[in-house]
Amino acid sequence: MLRTAPSVRGRAPGLTWTLVAGAVLVQIAYPLVPEALRTQVTVLSVVVFAAASLRDATRLHGPRGGLLLLAVAGGGGLLAEAVGLRTGVPFGAYAYTGTLGPELLDVPLVVPLAWTMMAWPALVVGRTLARSRVGVVAVGAPALAAWDLFLDPQMVDAGHWRWLDPGPGLPLVPGIPFTNYAGWLLVSALVVAALHVVLPAHDRPSGPATALYLWVYGSSVLAHLVFFGLPGSALVGGVLMGAVALPFARAALPTFPGVRREARP
Repeated sequence: MLRTAPSVRGRAPGLTWTLVAGAVLVQIAYPLVPEALRTQVTVLSVVVFAAASLRDATRLHGPRGGLLLLAVAGGGGLLAEAVGLRTGVPFGAYAYTGTLGPELLDVPLVVPLAWTMMAWPALVVGRTLARSRVGVVAVGAPALAAWDLFLDPQMVDAGHWRWLDPGPGLPLVPGIPFTNYAGWLLVSALVVAALHVVLPAHDRPSGPATALYLWVYGSSVLAHLVFFGLPGSALVGGVLMGAVALPFARAALPTFPGVRREARP
């Protein structure tokens, strides 16, 4: 039986919300800064967002929880990426272009942090919309993998990695093979399943994690449509990630303090 942690209403989330605000502000700044600075802002965005997720997990589960999140999501993401670069499995054949800073096993260190930053909100999504272990993974894995519908087109367009065999792919999102999304779904399922086992569930969704996930969804649709010139990924990502994000918003937002459910007749 999955362990359930006690309510965390008494633990002050002030630092966590500060980091959430920082992540949002850095992402807002990204399309507004000169193009020459966007790579540095990309890395900073991931670092601050990952810090917010790790802090939130630590707030709810203690230092051990934060370390487990980093080990499972960051370590698992690093392993999957290192294997993928050498074998083409599970994502397909791709290569990083050396623009994202220091690397480990030929993987930019910012990449496992990116897995970490979104794995935590995705786990919260899965636990909010499902109760059984299978259900949490069945929802949480697509919640995490759907983010790549925005991430990959943006990063390929920015020149941070390239696909060696880019087709066939999704309509309106050229240059990204189907194998990439299949690989993301597989790795996401393994990561969410492991996190669901090692981190106890709570009685209500984490507010910071909820805000982070819904911000990523809404801001990604807007940025791809208005700032990045990628209307195809804005539409496809908006629909497919929205299939998870919108039900999650409906379920999670009424649990926030001060938000009341409408009374039913």
